[in-house]
Amino acid sequence: MGDDVKTDVTRDTAAPTPGQDLRAARVARTEAQLIAAATELFLERGYVATTLVQIALHAGIAPRTVYLRFGTKAALFRRVVDRALVRDAEPIAVADRPGTQIAMTAKTLHQRIEALVEVSAGIVERAGALFEVAAQAEGIEPEVAEAAQAGRRATAELCATFWAAATADGLLDRGTDTEALAVATDVLICADTVVHLRRTRGWTGPEHRALITQTLAALARPRG
Repeated sequence: MGDDVKTDVTRDTAAPTPGQDLRAARVARTEAQLIAAATELFLERGYVATTLVQIALHAGIAPRTVYLRFGTKAALFRRVVDRALVRDAEPIAVADRPGTQIAMTAKTLHQRIEALVEVSAGIVERAGALFEVAAQAEGIEPEVAEAAQAGRRATAELCATFWAAATADGLLDRGTDTEALAVATDVLICADTVVHLRRTRGWTGPEHRALITQTLAALARPRG
């Protein structure tokens, strides 16, 4: 039994072989092609009118590969949105990204707000159009609806954490209602607001950036 355990540990910790590296690179390349094709078609045709077969053909990949890799259109769409949110395939949540960490730890409140706005506006620029597609899909796909709700909760938590950290670090005037600030910030940066502003005003990143910056600067009271 001891020898078997030792053998298993050795196998698990062994470096990947050249063949494994090539297979991993091939899988990553195929996935990137599918995500790029899916992004283009979802934005062009919307969620309902886009099929996995169309995505496969657009990517030049066998439809069977799409089903094996993602299983459902909803799962592929979630990957499309995730990739747009973080710009890469690294499994690091937005809250743990360097820009967000700066928003939580910078020396001044102004610097923190600037960093938060940068993160939020960047997401709008990369994924704003996809949020509109997600709003369409949310009503018919439970998986997309669940992901959207998780995103809303994560955004609300991020906003609460942002103002709690500013308070703990002594950057806000005494008596500041941080709970109200967190709610206001959530309303400003959440995906639902992005969709509303795009539909009613045609706004993209720069306009949204200005709205967040000006509103938070007016609401927050830095410690004097």
